[in-house]
Amino acid sequence: MRKSHKRGYTYERKQARKRHGKHIGGPGKPDYERGKFKGEVKNWSRPVHSGVIEKASEKGVKEVASKSGFTTPAIELAKKKKIKLIYRNKRVA
Repeated sequence: MRKSHKRGYTYERKQARKRHGKHIGGPGKPDYERGKFKGEVKNWSRPVHSGVIEKASEKGVKEVASKSGFTTPAIELAKKKKIKLIYRNKRVA
């Protein structure tokens, strides 16, 4: 595992614990699960765009946590799809 991948994996696990969920991870799967809720974690240096929200909704994800925030179209799409967005431990949408 490359160092950058390890950092992302570690961040995912930390966020899953913070949200009282179980870390799952892996390609095509949500990053964590808390009861019936599934969550996705993004450790990016740029804001999350609407394409990520679209893919998350296809996976059945109801929460997306980002380290760098969200674009305006992503926030609007999340409101339409009823996905909770979390940035710096605060709910955005």
